[in-house]
Amino acid sequence: MRRAIIVVPSIFTLANLLFGIWAIVLASQGEFYLASWWIVIAGVLDMLDGQLARMSKTGSRFGAELDSLVDLVSFGVAPALVLYFLHFSTLGQYAWVFLYAFVVCVALRLARFNVHTDDGPKVAFTGLPSPAAGMTLATYYPFTRTAFYQTQLAALPWSQILIFLVIALSLAMVSNIQYARVPRIGVRSWRGLLGLAFHLTIIGFAIWSRDIFFFPLGITYLAYGIVRAAVIGFVERGEEPPMPEEVRDEMGYPHIVRDADGGKRRRRRRGGV
Repeated sequence: MRRAIIVVPSIFTLANLLFGIWAIVLASQGEFYLASWWIVIAGVLDMLDGQLARMSKTGSRFGAELDSLVDLVSFGVAPALVLYFLHFSTLGQYAWVFLYAFVVCVALRLARFNVHTDDGPKVAFTGLPSPAAGMTLATYYPFTRTAFYQTQLAALPWSQILIFLVIALSLAMVSNIQYARVPRIGVRSWRGLLGLAFHLTIIGFAIWSRDIFFFPLGITYLAYGIVRAAVIGFVERGEEPPMPEEVRDEMGYPHIVRDADGGKRRRRRRGGV
């Protein structure tokens, strides 16, 4: 029984790979709608294999490495090829270079994640997670099938917008921008209840309005990290360092100054005193 439990997360991981490969095959045949949603299903399986490994306490280095190799295919190569067959193949002979750069950034993102896996639990991701980037690209085509897109957004220069989006997703993955993790499900704390509500909301939209929901959600998540990092950087630059504290001796001469960082005091003479 113990051995069977250990194998279960890897089965979900390999199912993730199956849907990623299937998405590539469907995209090569022009079935972009199905290909897009198989990548999303691969993302759901990627989340479940991690949850199962944590719940069963069967996480291992082998499982982490296998998960990264599968993610490179399902959220790097698969969405890149879907977008290439759909759109980039008509943009010129070298337009595929942008998608190659995207796959490279997915590989770098996963390699960095594996290196820092043993640093302990994190409250946020450093860099945009590769499943979020891959699913954002994958759900572009279903979004174009909605009435809202066709009536309000179809006239926009999507050739340039998609190139900019690929570049933004690529840079966000290899950046040091902090992205919030999806809250875990539970019933014993407000965080767990928040995670439960979040997942139920995602499931509800996935059932009733998936075509119009997921692509804007991915764009919002991408923008959230960039805007948050910009605001924090602006606030930190606007903060003035504390002024040194002067202390006068019994003769009235200031010669002891406190460091700006609040560290130890050191003796310093002013001028010729």
